[in-house]
Amino acid sequence: MNQPTAPNSPRFTPQGLLPTAEQTAIQLAQHKVVLVDANAGAAKTTTLALRIGEALARKLAPEQILALTFTPEAREVLRRRLLEVGVPAPLAARVAVISFDDFSAWMMDLADGDDVRQCRDLRALKDAALRAIDRAGERYAGSVDGLELHTHSLALAQFLETQQHLKATMALQTDVEFMGHEEAAELLGIPLSDYLTTIEYETLRLDGGAGALFRGPFDATYDLACNLHGGARLAAQLPDYRLVLCDELHDLNEAAFRILEALIERPPCFFVGAGDKDQVIHAGLGASDQFLGRRFGERFPRLVRYPLTRTYRHGPHLACAMAEFKQKPVESGLPLRTEIVQAHYDDAAGCAQRAVAAVRQWRADGHALDGCAILIRDRHQSMAIENALIEADIDYRTPPMAGYLQRDEILFLRGLLAIALRDFAAVKSEPVRLAIVDALVAFSEMKFAARSMDNFKQQILKSPELLGELFLIEDERRDGVAAGYRDVASEGTRRAVIAALAWLATVDADAPAAAVLTELCERVQLAATARRIFVRAYDAGVINKSIAGLLQAAAASGHSLREFWQAVNAREAFIRRKRDRKSVLIECAANAKGKEFEHVILPFLEEGEFPHPAQPRREEENLFYVAATRARSRLTLLSPTAAARRSSFIAQMRLPKSSAAAEAALERNQRAPRAAPATRHYLDAGFHEKDQVKALGAKFDIARRAWYVESEMDLTPFLSWLKK
Repeated sequence: MNQPTAPNSPRFTPQGLLPTAEQTAIQLAQHKVVLVDANAGAAKTTTLALRIGEALARKLAPEQILALTFTPEAREVLRRRLLEVGVPAPLAARVAVISFDDFSAWMMDLADGDDVRQCRDLRALKDAALRAIDRAGERYAGSVDGLELHTHSLALAQFLETQQHLKATMALQTDVEFMGHEEAAELLGIPLSDYLTTIEYETLRLDGGAGALFRGPFDATYDLACNLHGGARLAAQLPDYRLVLCDELHDLNEAAFRILEALIERPPCFFVGAGDKDQVIHAGLGASDQFLGRRFGERFPRLVRYPLTRTYRHGPHLACAMAEFKQKPVESGLPLRTEIVQAHYDDAAGCAQRAVAAVRQWRADGHALDGCAILIRDRHQSMAIENALIEADIDYRTPPMAGYLQRDEILFLRGLLAIALRDFAAVKSEPVRLAIVDALVAFSEMKFAARSMDNFKQQILKSPELLGELFLIEDERRDGVAAGYRDVASEGTRRAVIAALAWLATVDADAPAAAVLTELCERVQLAATARRIFVRAYDAGVINKSIAGLLQAAAASGHSLREFWQAVNAREAFIRRKRDRKSVLIECAANAKGKEFEHVILPFLEEGEFPHPAQPRREEENLFYVAATRARSRLTLLSPTAAARRSSFIAQMRLPKSSAAAEAALERNQRAPRAAPATRHYLDAGFHEKDQVKALGAKFDIARRAWYVESEMDLTPFLSWLKK
């Protein structure tokens, strides 16, 4: 007869998956707060899906389960995992799998009884940011020294990033009531202009305290956190979820942590969260390893930690290398040889050629190009690689990072050349033309009313030859309000650009492009302008490296100025041509977290690039760990020929030592029997037949509300009930 299930044995059996002992322990965990310390590729999301399946099998109503993620993409992955492990679609649809921001917006709307407009795209916040800048200018221009307020796209993007960081870290809640504006800005570590603009922006967004009129990315999370902390009004109104789960806990910030605190504090709530402290790379959004390492333990001292060490993304060779790199247990459960290939170069062009060779070898080995990703430390590194791929006629894509020809610093120089050569019509793409105008305004530090700028852009789309008039129409007043605050420390840059254009108009178009561009960068004071425009010295450094790469490419080409201009536009046409879906991906490593690729190429692994000396060593290690662990079948490491110049990260992987351990692990995995979970045959047995099928040995699947027979049993007695 069918024996009763033991209280501590799983009641949910997944389809197509044999859980590890670590996964089963997490699936059955019954502590109030459970933290899962997971490695990259260790099936964190699948394990959380198993925990949800177990709760459903134990008759917990799906409406009492809340699963939180940090991005819409992660939300969709968790929803898919529920279906893949065998939770029936109707049941899975009733489980709230939702991002922090969407959950927060939902809670705020329920509390306030309204439906606040959500602005998912930062561009939708442009008008509000411009209004806040104007209000800051009107209020403080005459009383605050050195106030610099810019309205170009780069300034707006930096401002929106700054206020998002202030909200993620809850720094905006810092008590600055008795401080002056300069002192408060210094305490928060942001420029005074951004601090004053943030005050005006939040006043506009929150309608002076009456309630939110709109919410941009992360605003809802911030608003809910403000209304939960310290006994605020919503703390007692949160739903009483019985089970709350959170994926990718390494992305946790202060605002999201306060929301989790409030949910866990509800008496009936049990919490399971999974993360990898070695994947904390989004410090700009407030992410910190303090939450996994300290804050949870301080707040919930009786929490229990479970490990999730075995990866199913790549084989033992990469797993053992990462174990050495991070000095922590990492195992692979796959009988797969993940190759780690090294190649060396002498200069940037050589590195790019090595990358092309690695792509060609991958294709020659019979693999598709769309399984290959080149992950760079930062965007300036893509220029040589893009050029080499174009010359090799290999298609590539760069989402969400713009290709090098469409980056602001390059667009600025393209705009100057277009004016000098009177050939803006050669830029065929309308979006690129508009971006060039934005870049000219930004790097010339000109100040325009938003309305005037938009009108001028529309005129340029119709008549590209008007681009040269850009420097003749700068506003002196805007809507009747003196714009003196717009002229601080920028008139010199504007004059330098105008003078450089006058000089450029006298240059022979057949002159060497490299010499002309080098002189042009000096005349427009591009390096100094980048340092003024960008708040972080690191960002200005990336811009200058990008410009240096362009000058090197111009010198290597041997082109005249006219030929270089034609080549640039031809390359953009190559990039914009209709893509075969099987194209190589070029991506910044920070944007690759949560993804995986069959072949990962890591270029420019040299000291001064990766790790970058201006960035915290731990963050650089985490970024390399994330980049390397995206690979499934092959990891290619490109580093300088001179060993002294190579990234210390390569030595930190201890490849000779880790390779020996990996060979033994691979052999062990290949010998291990690949036991598959028993196949279930579900029965069409009604309630009145339950005793009959149970007596014959059938089992009941609580999650699916159906009787079943496992494949190793004789199916003959069940033929009349077997589902087709």
